[in-house]
Amino acid sequence: MKPLAMTKLSLKSLFKAPATVAYPAIPREYFTGTRGRILIEPSTCNLCVICDVRCPTKAIKVDRKGQTWTIDRLRCIQCGACIEACPRKCLSNENRYSDPVTHKETLTVPIPFVPPAPKPKPATSAAAPTPAPAPAATPENSDAKDRPV
Repeated sequence: MKPLAMTKLSLKSLFKAPATVAYPAIPREYFTGTRGRILIEPSTCNLCVICDVRCPTKAIKVDRKGQTWTIDRLRCIQCGACIEACPRKCLSNENRYSDPVTHKETLTVPIPFVPPAPKPKPATSAAAPTPAPAPAATPENSDAKDRPV
């Protein structure tokens, strides 16, 4: 074994930049493709329940009657299935992870969605004339049609 191998490594490490950052003082920079926590834009959500159905871990719950959207961040695996399925594109991945927690809690977001009024049915006007019934075929008329002219 080389006697000064450790000394060479120590001196080399002394003049290099540190491999880690001082986390609380210097926030971490995330890559652009990082899938972080799920965010919702409540003003564009129409409570369609598609994100609830597509979530593989059932972390998302949509309550149409109560008009709420709920996510359990400890169950969410940031797979993005709910984001891909959303027809209104109101869900997105934030480029940072969820904050650490000491107890389980869920995020409930009230959705101010008012369903549109049903379309009125077209009214039938009573003034429109009804077609007259066709005359019934009688034996005399049917013979007249069969004779050559």
